Amino acid sequence: MTTSSTPRIGILIGSTREGRFGDQPAQWIHGIASQRSDLAFELIDLRDHPLPFFDEPLSPAWVPVKNEAAQRWADKLATLDGLIVVAAEYNHGPTAVLKNAFDYAYKEFIRKPIGFVGYGGVGAARAVEPLRLIATELQMAPVRNAMHIGMVEIMGVWKQGKRFEDFPHLAQSATGLLDDMAWWAHALKTAREAA
Repeated sequence: MTTSSTPRIGILIGSTREGRFGDQPAQWIHGIASQRSDLAFELIDLRDHPLPFFDEPLSPAWVPVKNEAAQRWADKLATLDGLIVVAAEYNHGPTAVLKNAFDYAYKEFIRKPIGFVGYGGVGAARAVEPLRLIATELQMAPVRNAMHIGMVEIMGVWKQGKRFEDFPHLAQSATGLLDDMAWWAHALKTAREAA
C-alpha cells in the first residue's frame, strides 16, 4: 500500500521512434515495480511530451523555460521523486529526444535518484554511461545497479516469441535496480523535505 509519503518514481520511455522496442521493457519493469509497496510508479512516454529542439535563451538552471510544452514537461518532473529511464542505444549513445528532454529542465531533477534500463548493443551501456554524466550535472544521484538488455534478449523477445521472464538474469538486475532506487528515493526525499 502506498501513501502520500511514498516516493513517486517515473519510468520514462526515452525513445519516440515509430516501431520502437522501448515499450516492452518499460511495461515489463513497470509490472515488476508495481508489485512493490515502498515506491509508487508511473509510466511516462516522451511521445506525450513533444519538445522542440532546445532553443531557450539560457539554461533552465538559470532562468525558467518559455516554451509551453517544456513547462508542462517540467511540471510532470516536479511531481516525481526519482526517475528510471528506459534508454535505447543509437550509434553508441542515447537518443536525441532523451538528451533534449534533459536539457529542458533543471531544478525538477535536483537531488533525486535516477536509474537506467538500457537496451541495444552491449545492453546500451554506451548510451547509459553518458546519461549518468548528464544526470550528475543535473544534480541527480545515479544509482549503481542498472538493467542492460542486449541483442540476444531483444531478438528473443522481438522475433522469437520469448518473454523477458525467459531471461532470469534480467529479473535479478531489475531487483537490484529497484532496491537501489528505493533506498535513494527515501533518503533523498527525506533530505529534500528537511532542507
